[in-house]
Amino acid sequence: MSTGSSTTTDSSTTTGSTPATGSTPATGSSPATGSTPATGSSRTVFLLAHTGRPAAVRSAELVVLGLLRSGIGVRVLEAEAADLPLPPSVEKVPEACSDALDGCELLVVLGGDGTLLRGSEFSRASGVPMLGVNLGRVGFLAEAERDDLDKVVDRVVTRAYEVEERMTLDVTVYQNGDVLHRDWALNEAAVQKVSPERMLEVVLAIDGRPVTGFGCDGVICATPTGSTAYAFSAGGPVIWPEVEALLMVPIGAHALFAKPLVTTKDSVLAVEVEPHTPHGVLWCDGRRTVELPAGARVEVRRGAVPVRLARLHHASFTDRLVAKFALPVSGWRGAPH
Repeated sequence: MSTGSSTTTDSSTTTGSTPATGSTPATGSSPATGSTPATGSSRTVFLLAHTGRPAAVRSAELVVLGLLRSGIGVRVLEAEAADLPLPPSVEKVPEACSDALDGCELLVVLGGDGTLLRGSEFSRASGVPMLGVNLGRVGFLAEAERDDLDKVVDRVVTRAYEVEERMTLDVTVYQNGDVLHRDWALNEAAVQKVSPERMLEVVLAIDGRPVTGFGCDGVICATPTGSTAYAFSAGGPVIWPEVEALLMVPIGAHALFAKPLVTTKDSVLAVEVEPHTPHGVLWCDGRRTVELPAGARVEVRRGAVPVRLARLHHASFTDRLVAKFALPVSGWRGAPH
């Protein structure tokens, strides 16, 4: 997450020096390039698309042709290349390749929220900034819409974008003190029940101290970025991305005290599954899952590695919130002068 000002670059100047590795701090400004600075004409952009959507296929074609005309190379996954009308000059890499984004300065993602979260996995692993184009419904992680494709290509070509870092979560599952599983999330880590007819009995703790326990459908631990996703649907507050905090939101809790909790960025959130309750399940960003046996403990803390997002606009988060949720603001008169 970026708490300071982001760095804007153009085709002739790059400022700032934030490494694109796991040691990248989660605050401060970042340059508008990926893990390998472009030199001369050897610039490469990685393209990730939801090829199951005709709109994404057409959008991918337009982006690829625009970048190639400007002398920028394009790299895609082999699994997606078969569904995209791509020129022979487009580089193809196997999806399982761990260094698929090596040498790329930007990851352009075309699709809905699920595709953008998939792109965040590539971005976090490589340190390459992700530029999302929303082809779905809300798309809070996206920076552009389908009608902005020409602008997207132009900004990429001229490097006229900013890069900000978003906080992530590191998630650890314990059983009797032993580590069962490690994971991470950009939006949220959600502990949920498995059996629809049985509640999940949990005890919540923060910074090593118990807070409360109840039966529920689940508990969400989220970042500010994730506050507008699953946590929002469960009744949690919207947290501005610049706020460094962690969020804990109960789902369908049978208790008097079952309100969302907002903690400091350095807090450790824990959800303990009671030994006598049916087992649960852990979902990270709705994409990666692991079974939680009875008695398991899930600890969530601020992630060591952020996700870097490329930004084209200077619009405030307030304006983004209003636009994404189509909020009624027609009666606003403006601040007094």
